Amino acid sequence: MSTRDVTRLGEPCWNDLMTSDPAKDRAFYTQLFGWNASDSGPEYGNYVTFRHGPADVAGMAAAPDGSTAPDAWLVYLSVDDVDDTVTAAVAAGGQVLLEPLTVGGMGRTAVLADPSGAAVGIWQPIEFDGFHSVARAGTPIWHELSSRDYAAALPFYSAVFGWDPQVLSDTPEFRYSTVGPEGMPVAGVMDATAFLPEGVPSHWAVYFGVPDAATAAARVVELGGAVLREPWDSEFGTFAQVADPTGAMFYLGTVEPAAAGQAEATAVDKDAAFVEVDESDVETSQSPG
Repeated sequence: MSTRDVTRLGEPCWNDLMTSDPAKDRAFYTQLFGWNASDSGPEYGNYVTFRHGPADVAGMAAAPDGSTAPDAWLVYLSVDDVDDTVTAAVAAGGQVLLEPLTVGGMGRTAVLADPSGAAVGIWQPIEFDGFHSVARAGTPIWHELSSRDYAAALPFYSAVFGWDPQVLSDTPEFRYSTVGPEGMPVAGVMDATAFLPEGVPSHWAVYFGVPDAATAAARVVELGGAVLREPWDSEFGTFAQVADPTGAMFYLGTVEPAAAGQAEATAVDKDAAFVEVDESDVETSQSPG
């Protein structure tokens, strides 16, 4: 199993799904990825933790009664102080969507909107610091912000989360930067102005690893989901954009199995990123903000 220490501040550390139909999505994801699901009980709003083997990989919460927000995956970034991060985010042009709160003995959290409107969670660990299993089937392999205001997004995340973005491409046709240690980036930011359909807001997305993206995309449809962008090949692998049965969008990426007797490779070198954009192919299930 590939693992990493999620101790670097500002990096993705968790993903959870806000869903209008927990039972339907629980069945979908456990069958798609082979995850196990455990319910935290009424004390924590019946929050579901998904595990791949013994490893925590993602969570799921029921949407509040009366919510009109579309079902969506939320990416969380690791911070050392939620309250200080919220203050810094507001000063840098962000907004607070969910005020800081303590989740039992697990940690503290809040939800922000960056200057382009993309929602992002923040997590200050106490007993729980997020996922550690990565770069293998059934685990997170990449996180990506598609921004309608790329020029504002990079300074915001740099100021609030201490990012030092590495520019992958900076042309009028394609702007993309990665974040993370040199040679081991963990997330990307794309100037998506020219690619997002009209009315679709800036948003974060998670990529999950699968043995074969094309096969997994077909399985998504069998399980009641939808393929938003057919599997495409790039020099970095094969990927597909899909949605679960309630409309939450995510990506699939083929990951290579470990060589016998060796640890699995860490995430594919994202210095070249996952994205090979064709404007006619890019879709999303997220509703206009």
